[in-house]
Amino acid sequence: MFNEYTHVHFVGIGGIGMSALAKWFLREGVSVSGSDVHTSEITDNLAARGAVVHHGHSVENVDESVDLLIYSSAVLPENVERTVARERGICEMTNFEFLGEVSKDFFTIVVCGTNGKSTTTAMLGLILEAAGLDPTVLVGSLVPSFADGNLRVGKGKFFVVEGCEYKANMLNLAPSMIVVTNIEEDHLDYYRDLAHIQATFQQFVDKLKVDGKVVFNACDIGSTVLKIKSGISFGGSSYSATYAYQDRVVMEGAQKVEVIRGGAEDILLGVLELKVPGDFNVMNALAAISAALELGVSFDVCARALAKFRGLWRRFERVGVWKGADVISDYGHHPSAIKQTIQAAREFFPGRRIVLCYQPHQHDRTKKLFNEFVEVLPLADHLVIAEIYDVAGRNEDHDVSSRDLVEAIKNHDPAKDVKFAKDKSAAEDILRDIVKPGDILIIMGAGDIDELARKLSNYL
Repeated sequence: MFNEYTHVHFVGIGGIGMSALAKWFLREGVSVSGSDVHTSEITDNLAARGAVVHHGHSVENVDESVDLLIYSSAVLPENVERTVARERGICEMTNFEFLGEVSKDFFTIVVCGTNGKSTTTAMLGLILEAAGLDPTVLVGSLVPSFADGNLRVGKGKFFVVEGCEYKANMLNLAPSMIVVTNIEEDHLDYYRDLAHIQATFQQFVDKLKVDGKVVFNACDIGSTVLKIKSGISFGGSSYSATYAYQDRVVMEGAQKVEVIRGGAEDILLGVLELKVPGDFNVMNALAAISAALELGVSFDVCARALAKFRGLWRRFERVGVWKGADVISDYGHHPSAIKQTIQAAREFFPGRRIVLCYQPHQHDRTKKLFNEFVEVLPLADHLVIAEIYDVAGRNEDHDVSSRDLVEAIKNHDPAKDVKFAKDKSAAEDILRDIVKPGDILIIMGAGDIDELARKLSNYL
């Protein structure tokens, strides 16, 4: 499809998925331009690669030579650049609509679920790469060993891509295999409830080709309601799963598990050692391994590939040291992800204080999962909650604030050290008074709070 176009314009080019697709077009020799309300390292990198990147949206950004406009699903129809494209008769697609067309040309493995998509996608891509299968991989994060970060373009038949459930975007893809990490309540500005989310995942599973397989999490209640014809399950040894792990051992900076193939008699496949923390990352690894084994890759190749894996950009990423504390940037923005990340930090860094600076992502999510946030955030020893990140393109009420989270936590536990920060600068000032040498400082959220983590880590 790439050679059908000469100039592609991206509205929202700074998004991690949009930027990967823009890089792909650039690699194919297509002219690329784009716009975004925020400039970032991502947009700077695209400009360095030859893309023309505009700050803000304007009619003038859409050159007369543009023959395809790709927009983020968060960009509304009345956006000026989308409007001028329609007036000129320029073809418009979301990034997932375009990827849906691309996916028809590959054996496409779609990794979907509420949490763990990026890590599982990267792990599976690295395994297939190690197996010599030369996959194409598109990730919602940056993989250190991929020259293009969030993109690897291969010559093999496999395409590994994340399937985003927001606005049912994954339904655009044509899967040959599906990996479901878990299903929880999220994106409730689009979905009515958990049942609506599960019904959408069922629609996606039903799209699978006749001989396709679904790799799913046997431990996840939200996933087990799916009606699957050719299911491959993964989970802990207490579950009747196709592939399971047992005897988890956690050391400082590493963890090991035994991986078994279930059946009439369990078969030990071998030992898996990971340099990334948390039981949730064991499950991510097991999801990737399960898919790879079903594709004919040996366990030894899987284990060797994942033994080298040290994580992704903004996924429990150790970005540096500040005031003698290790600084970790994490993308987590769902209550279960916050809980898992704090637990993982306690396992990997026993006996050290956990200081969490959290920026909620989107007002609607904060409001509808408010009680869950109040329950998990105090798991940190010290807590700074920055004001909610306002997501562009998500028309939502602003009747909830991070102040409300702070107040609710204090009402539940008056002794808890929890503070409100009106912005990143205020958060930095508060952290200066809290953080001590030897602490683990986790700066978390899917918004721009990562900028604070990078800034602090660059201080001498």
